[in-house]
Amino acid sequence: MTASPGQQVAPGNPARLLIADDDALVRAGLVSILSSDPSLRVAAEAGDGHQALAVARSHRLDLALLDIRMPRLDGLRTLEQLGRQLPQLPVAMLTTFADEDYIAEAAGLGAMGFLLKSDAPRDLITAARAIAAGGAAFSPRVARWLVRAEAAARLNRSRTAREAVADLAPRHRQILAVLATGASNAEIARALHLSEGTVKQYLKSLFDRLNVTNRVQAAILAHEAGLTDQTRTSP
Repeated sequence: MTASPGQQVAPGNPARLLIADDDALVRAGLVSILSSDPSLRVAAEAGDGHQALAVARSHRLDLALLDIRMPRLDGLRTLEQLGRQLPQLPVAMLTTFADEDYIAEAAGLGAMGFLLKSDAPRDLITAARAIAAGGAAFSPRVARWLVRAEAAARLNRSRTAREAVADLAPRHRQILAVLATGASNAEIARALHLSEGTVKQYLKSLFDRLNVTNRVQAAILAHEAGLTDQTRTSP
């Protein structure tokens, strides 16, 4: 019996795949490549996102491979809907270098892999097997792009956080630094020789200044700004 979506494929049973791509020739090529491995079975095909959703709901699948660019409903919106309707079904995106603008969005929507259509057949098979078994897989070129994109995003977040913290009054900076260690209001009060009521007032003002809604967001910002690496100064 084939595993239900999200469960590990039983030994000896091929992983059941859905391939969704609006280009019939590309789809046929992918079917041929992936079907050549006995551990994989293409159970269904789709030419657009709407078809992919219908097929995914009516078949027991272990992996959905979605082209990012499809008519009527593209791969990103299909991924988004599959995440709501079949959250245990692993989804990987079929991409080209022209799709770089969409890769980060797909990662944020929960894609478990990114496969370039130009990858070698063995690489496509290895990746599909890994994702169907509950792992993740990225084409080496896509992985390098994701690393660069994340590094750039991290640098931008750090710069923004440092600018926000730089505008804070010294006392606000001190409270933020202690808060970022996971300290409670009482612990912040003891560390800075303040009353808990005063700490609460400072935190409300601090959250407003940083445009955050809770202490977790404030702590993340403090870490991104490098504030937790600095020693506490006197009031």
